[in-house]
Amino acid sequence: MALPPALQPVVESPASCALFVDFDGSLAPIVPDPASARVLPAARAALARVAPHLGRVAVVSGRTAEFLMAAVDVGGVEHVGAYGLERVVGGVVVVDSRAAPFLDAVAQAAREAHSAFPDLLVESKGEVAVTLHWRSQPGRGTEVIEWAEAAAARLGLDAPLRGRMAVELRPPVPVDKGTSVVDLARGMTTAVFAGDDAGDVPAFDALHVLVDAGVLAHGVSIGVCSDESPAAINAADVVVDGPTGLAALLDELADALSGRG
Repeated sequence: MALPPALQPVVESPASCALFVDFDGSLAPIVPDPASARVLPAARAALARVAPHLGRVAVVSGRTAEFLMAAVDVGGVEHVGAYGLERVVGGVVVVDSRAAPFLDAVAQAAREAHSAFPDLLVESKGEVAVTLHWRSQPGRGTEVIEWAEAAAARLGLDAPLRGRMAVELRPPVPVDKGTSVVDLARGMTTAVFAGDDAGDVPAFDALHVLVDAGVLAHGVSIGVCSDESPAAINAADVVVDGPTGLAALLDELADALSGRG
């Protein structure tokens, strides 16, 4: 694989470049049980090769920051969980203080979700969110979404869709992968984000906004495509085929950064 021209600014000025990567569907293949997801060994190895060269590298995911620390396990890589509500600072998970007033409501939503859908996967995201998955029963999407929207309205929470047959109940705090990218990209001249589903589109959009505003010289979106990817992912600046394709691209980038490309 030849390195795409869109990534050449990373090679030219690596110390002022930030690389942000999604977890599920990007570093790790999508699996029916989220708890069993694992980073591809090739992706971990490539990320470990790339990270020492760049100004900032972070995994930005809907997963909890605690999960990311254990699952990614690559030195020099930061962990941003729950779409930005959690970050690891000095080895400790720090929750956005704006979420604190809503944690009891999130816990109540989790209890009600388990009761309402005992045969579906109800995934608690630490204290800050709970996600309902209907991949095991694809025909129940409308039912789950309607329940989640009603519960969110009653409990004072948000209920955004998270792509790939999942809806999340979370504090109504204006944080997503886009706002996280804006924050993490401060001080950089180039920023790259790799993602595969609807939850990653705000990050792609944020890159365009930062470039248009003159904050970044270059913003590069990498679409990690699958049969379920939305149109915005397939229209990214660089497109790869699934986590295997992203791992190969990161490896090519590592070669270029180390002078072997």
